[in-house]
Amino acid sequence: MLQAETLQLLCLTASSGVPLFSRGSSKQLPFSIIGSLNGVHMFGAGHEAQLASCETDRGSRVVWRVFQESLILIAVSGSGGSTISELQLQRLLENVWNCMVLVLGQDELANIRNVERLKRELRSCYRLIDMLLERVNDDKGFMGDLTQCADCLLPSHSGLLQEAIDTFAQAAESEFGCLLVHGRVAQATEKWWSRLTSQEVVVLSVLVHSLSGASSCDYPVFLPQGSPTVAIRLLSFQLLPGVHVCVLCGPKPSLYKAENELIGRFWSTFVENLRSCLEHAERSTLPPSVSLRWDVQALLLINRESRRAVTACPRVRSGAPSESTPLLSSSRRLELLRLFYTFAVTRYFTSQVTSVSSASTTSEDFSQGFTHVPMQCYLVTDECKCYGLQSSQHQLFVLMDLSVPTFALRTVATQTLSVITAATGF
Repeated sequence: MLQAETLQLLCLTASSGVPLFSRGSSKQLPFSIIGSLNGVHMFGAGHEAQLASCETDRGSRVVWRVFQESLILIAVSGSGGSTISELQLQRLLENVWNCMVLVLGQDELANIRNVERLKRELRSCYRLIDMLLERVNDDKGFMGDLTQCADCLLPSHSGLLQEAIDTFAQAAESEFGCLLVHGRVAQATEKWWSRLTSQEVVVLSVLVHSLSGASSCDYPVFLPQGSPTVAIRLLSFQLLPGVHVCVLCGPKPSLYKAENELIGRFWSTFVENLRSCLEHAERSTLPPSVSLRWDVQALLLINRESRRAVTACPRVRSGAPSESTPLLSSSRRLELLRLFYTFAVTRYFTSQVTSVSSASTTSEDFSQGFTHVPMQCYLVTDECKCYGLQSSQHQLFVLMDLSVPTFALRTVATQTLSVITAATGF
């Protein structure tokens, strides 16, 4: 039935099923199918049955989610997107809703006064929504849309840059400041991590990244959890192409004062540090002091306390023996990393699936027979070997070369975790 090329997102009013927008695949779904997708969900609701997801015999997946009893979001992955997991689609719907709240505010979405007006206003969210859809099959290493942890960069000059962002935010009369390099958080103030939820950090990072064409901007935003009904100012400035600094603040300072007085005063002395950070970020998210083993093909490291994450996908094998097999493409390795993360958190590390809705629809019965909490798991495929481990502070997911003996996977993973944390304090 479904012929979507890869992935499509639909938004309709929950009460009447009026389509508000459709994003994703260039080949739009016919109106009859949109009506059927909404109709089957409404039929279930009318009989006190919650339809959360389904899968067709052709490999397509459909996921429904109602927000504030006002809007219904539907994600459809076609047969060409069969590797997109249900967890990924569920997280996509949550992120899209958060982006809509971020731009328009919760009141505007929960209390629909005029459907046509809402359609027009939702156009301002299209850029953000399209970026989230692109990241589902992203080849740049962004994982925040799936993990709901902030995608981070670990720079070499972390102490200097931390001091710079702290003093700049203070001068801008804000406790919430962040430095982003190629869309990843390089440094942020303490309140940025402690007071904002991880979902808010993710969507704010996507928003700033979407504004990369502007040298500066003064943008009103609603924090989806912290301030969904009252707008806060987001000031964002481009320090270098690919490097942005932003703060959340009140009515002061003015955009003019911040751009013409504060930026030069606090960032001019760090230009070389920023340029060095930018150049290294184009090659790796880890600092030069961290040297990965040649048989580590990709990894995802999550700090469970701060909800930060780092993804590494080496371009070349350093020190690889001449008989080693060629590296898989980076896009394929990142795809496998996403699949392994989903495999691990839905079967073993199930505490990671935190929301009630996600837990009820994505966790599998596989783990219910355990009397303990699994701390490690592994998977052997035709393309690579995967190992996942978690502690009270970290989760690590590693893709390794097939030449690594299965009994040595644990050793390689624990050594990799020790090397990164010892060098970066992450």
